[in-house]
Amino acid sequence: MKQPPNVHDAESIPAAARDAIDALLQSGDLFRYTAPQGAPVALLEREFAELLGSRFALAVSSCSAALFLSLKALGLPRDARVLIPGFTFAAVPSSVVHADCIPVLCEVGDNYRIDLSDFEAKLDDVRAVIISHMRGHTSDMDAIMSLCEARNIPVIEDAAHSLGTTWNGHNIGTIGRVGCFSFQSYKMINAGEGGILITDDADLVARAVIMSGAYEHNWKKHGEIPEDLAEAFERWQNRLPLYNLRMSNLSAVVIRPQLPELVRRVRDGRTNHDYVAERLNNSPHFHVPDPLSSEERAPDSIQFNLIGLDEAEIRDFAAAAAALGVSVQVFGLSQDNARAFWNWQFLQEIPELPKTRAMLMKACDVRLPVRLTREELDTITDILLAAMEEVTRPARAYGT
Repeated sequence: MKQPPNVHDAESIPAAARDAIDALLQSGDLFRYTAPQGAPVALLEREFAELLGSRFALAVSSCSAALFLSLKALGLPRDARVLIPGFTFAAVPSSVVHADCIPVLCEVGDNYRIDLSDFEAKLDDVRAVIISHMRGHTSDMDAIMSLCEARNIPVIEDAAHSLGTTWNGHNIGTIGRVGCFSFQSYKMINAGEGGILITDDADLVARAVIMSGAYEHNWKKHGEIPEDLAEAFERWQNRLPLYNLRMSNLSAVVIRPQLPELVRRVRDGRTNHDYVAERLNNSPHFHVPDPLSSEERAPDSIQFNLIGLDEAEIRDFAAAAAALGVSVQVFGLSQDNARAFWNWQFLQEIPELPKTRAMLMKACDVRLPVRLTREELDTITDILLAAMEEVTRPARAYGT
């Protein structure tokens, strides 16, 4: 069997970014507020907002910072309850805790999307909702927004894995009150670290900008300031704490030249994912859930459920794949996995969530960087199928 590709490397950074980095290093202006106007971070915010179709964007140090600032900018009281999916990354409940709020977890089904009956049952006791489009899987945003709007509950979209995904033609991240994205290395756009939030709400973004670390009147360096935003800045100046979660110009010059690559990366990522999914779904032991009818995904990894295997066989499958060179993360069986809710020991109370637990015990994750060739995809898929064959083939009787 062929040697599998290294799936941990991302695409190389475009040459335009390297040129911009050299120029920035020559200037030494790494801090976003050094220049009076036109700093790389401010330019990134304008370009990203235009790309997604949002009025405002704020670039920060991480998607976790964006989630935290979104919650703080909503002005939630201490100990407000915030509903989140039981299947998400530990940074999401952490952001709720940092904002002095209480995470409330709801069930997630076998298709990695929110269980709407459990979601609705827990809505009446919460002040805000974070929807994690976990690994790019979009829950039913029509139903979610209808339920939340009827109760006047603001929705924050955790779109860390979903840049380029659309729902009924609308960009994910623009459907809720705020959308939060990641530029961490394993995302569609790679700056190593970094995040950004988008919103159409002038008052909310003004609060977030100030709290992100726009001390004194540095908010004036955030590009063109429309009248409603200027009024909001003046209203909140010096009335909010500064958390200093800013993005540096160095990160911004790495990100900006990658924005024009997004359409191609989304196209290639979807093509790669769907090709591998079709091959895996031909086996009775793999199931890659279909997207919802309103969803156009932008994947750079693949998730699948293992069918008809007990826990020991699932562990054997992961070990067999690893021996052949493909790392398979089983969310519920990987020790200390930050996506398994029972490992969030920093929470005051951890619910049982039996549906989510059962899903995580058989749900697998394999990286599929958009740069992979068809031959490399075949190698990865062949290894997964071979590992499954090794685990599930009937034991030969002695002497046969």
